[in-house]
Amino acid sequence: MLSLVTFLAGLSAWAEGGIPILDRVAGHRVQFHYTYSLSRDGGPMTQVTDGQVTVEDNAFLLSGLGLEIRSDGVTRWSLDREAEEVLIETVEKEDIFTNPALFISSYRAYMDRIKVNHSTSDSLDVTLTLDETTSARFVLTGIRFMDKKGKSDFPMDGKSLPASYVVTDLR
Repeated sequence: MLSLVTFLAGLSAWAEGGIPILDRVAGHRVQFHYTYSLSRDGGPMTQVTDGQVTVEDNAFLLSGLGLEIRSDGVTRWSLDREAEEVLIETVEKEDIFTNPALFISSYRAYMDRIKVNHSTSDSLDVTLTLDETTSARFVLTGIRFMDKKGKSDFPMDGKSLPASYVVTDLR
């Protein structure tokens, strides 16, 4: 699931100009629904997960596969409500596979491995070649650009969780 954050990429024909919908992200809070699929050894795409993402600067909230992952850019909280578990970590050496905000700001570095299948003013369908045998497809829909609100709603308040939750704090 964390690989889903590699969703943002560009068509080689757009390499010089970038991807207009991604270039609009700076200065906004962005929300969208995603579907993430993988293809190995040239086989058909198989869906891995889908969910919702909210991004603002280097902060994000990602939900899918029964998990809720929150980050304010300094700390990351991974919440599994079904298992009643929370993992808290310091954000260190993040990459595009674990942080959708980071990928948005650096998508141009991956332009040579990306193909835009379709793009509109509120959707994006891209395929990213990960290696010689593996590619990932990300379909983003319902992309909404909003005014920034600040990072105050990205952190998790551990005190608001029921006492039954197991909290593992690795900070």
